[in-house]
This record gives sequence, structure tokens and C-alpha cells, in this order.
Amino acid sequence: MIKKLMLLGAFLPTIVCAEVSIPEQLKPPVGNRPVLTVDAKGDQIYQCSLNDSVYSWQLLAPDAKLFDSQGQIAGKHYAGPVWEYKDGSQVVGRVLNKIDVAPETSISWLLVEIISNKDKGLFSDVSFINRVNTNGGLAPVSGCDSNHLGAEKRVAYTANYIFYTKN
Repeated sequence: MIKKLMLLGAFLPTIVCAEVSIPEQLKPPVGNRPVLTVDAKGDQIYQCSLNDSVYSWQLLAPDAKLFDSQGQIAGKHYAGPVWEYKDGSQVVGRVLNKIDVAPETSISWLLVEIISNKDKGLFSDVSFINRVNTNGGLAPVSGCDSNHLGAEKRVAYTANYIFYTKN
């Protein structure tokens, strides 16, 4: 346990958002600032697949609602990956880096680069996203075999998403 804490300590400090220290390798480039932090609650959807003669659960898509600091629905997160704000603006991203902070219990923390912005609104100028404070969402460990090929399973997760824009 102490080794894990020491290792985690080496990754942490620097900027603090959503009451968490963002590990150095997940920080967006200098010149980006946080504009919104939301709580996500939903599912990671996995599909039973066959790759190189091995059956395994592969991530198909997220399906989550995004909540503001007052607990009101602020948007949604779904396949793409797409984040959509309540004003209709959307971003599509791709993962640049990830860290497994609690690999036994939770999906990775991420740094996501925005590759597409759609419609005018809060997300019009979003450039990066962090996914932090994850809980749950890991792929199932069993039940994927020839009898279940193509089957889908939903696994509950929560996280915080921090949206950044250029200064």
C-alpha cells in the first residue's frame, strides 16, 4: 500500500481542479484553463468480441449524464466519444494519455484532446478534457465466450470531467 501511495505521489501535484490534483502527464498544454467541471453518472457499455482467437469484453461506448454543481443535468456523454452540453454545443475527442489510478476498481483517468467542435455554445472553444475521480466502469471479467459473442453489458461508473479552453 505504501509503495502505491509513493508511486501515486510521484504522479500527482501541480494543478488542482474538481478538488483533485491532476497528474503531470494528464495536464493539458500550457495556455489552457478550466471552464467547467461536471459530475458524470452512467455506464460504460462493453461488447463480447473475438480478437486473435481470444474472447474479451471491448469498450463499445459510454452512456452518461453530466451534472452541474447544483445537481442539474448539464449534458450527456456518448459514443464518439462525444460530450454534449445543454446548449446543444458538442465536442468529439481522442485520448492522448491515461493513468490507472485504481485499476482494481475504476476506469482510467484521461487527458482527451478535442478533435471536433460543433455548434455555438459553451463547448465551442473547448480544447481538452480531463476525466478524473473515476469509480467503477471496468470491463466484466467473465461471461464472454462463443455463446455470448456480440452480447453487450453495461457497467455503472461515475467520474468528474474538467473542460478546458485556450487562454
